[in-house]
Amino acid sequence: MDFQLSVEQKALRAGIREVLAGRFGRDALRGAVDRPGVDRGLWRELGGAGLFSLCLAEARGGVGLGLAEAVVVFEECGRALLPGPLVATFLAAGEVPGAGSGDTVVTSPYGGLVPWLDAADVVRGDVAGAEPLASVDPLTPLHKLPAAAPVPREAALLYAAEQLGSAGRTLDMAVQHAREREQFGQPVGAFQAVKHLCADMLARVEVARAAVYAAAVTGDPVEAAAAKLLADEAAVQGARDCLQVHGGMGFTWEADVHLHLKRAWLRAELGGSARDAEELLAASL
Repeated sequence: MDFQLSVEQKALRAGIREVLAGRFGRDALRGAVDRPGVDRGLWRELGGAGLFSLCLAEARGGVGLGLAEAVVVFEECGRALLPGPLVATFLAAGEVPGAGSGDTVVTSPYGGLVPWLDAADVVRGDVAGAEPLASVDPLTPLHKLPAAAPVPREAALLYAAEQLGSAGRTLDMAVQHAREREQFGQPVGAFQAVKHLCADMLARVEVARAAVYAAAVTGDPVEAAAAKLLADEAAVQGARDCLQVHGGMGFTWEADVHLHLKRAWLRAELGGSARDAEELLAASL
């Protein structure tokens, strides 16, 4: 099979990347860290751009595209570290009034966690007994449930797409730093240890991308579980390797890479646990 993006999908990716760069660039990201909360204006702009109604039929006011295109868009959202309950709101389009247009913020429990519970207008699913939980990610407030809720296949795949975007972004950040930062009179990327870190990051990103795109096309739940595992590894280990390439600076508040690592840890839990995915894969053998 050929999982290369079509001309239309490449145009969709370029369009959403341009929208996010203009509306949620680095300054906006750092501002969101200082003032956490759902940006209602941004939410409605994303709704107006068709992000939440992407898979909704045109007759119902949507764009009429499929899960493969949604994966492309959510990859860009992950790359930009866009905050908010994107997955739950996206999956509620057409079922919850205002979700598709971005006028309504929707959240839902995934696994044992509920993101953005206090900020959401609508909650889908049972959140009885939810208790506030200190979140490792400053841009994702959390509640913890007494029992784990199931994670739909589409939600797991969209979280995998966000992980893929984050992995791609940290790869770019590592390569750029390795080219620009000099030690002993040469770029640090000239050193073999740094080269290996960047090469390993690239390999994980490309394998994860193939798995995520394939799962979006086939719709197979086992392939979705495998894609989530690979995307989690690419995002978490990629952010850790990016920290290493940045040296001591990577651990500081001023560097964005630590935000990617914290969000990657969080998504790895929200999109379904690794243990559940491994059990599903083992049962399919």
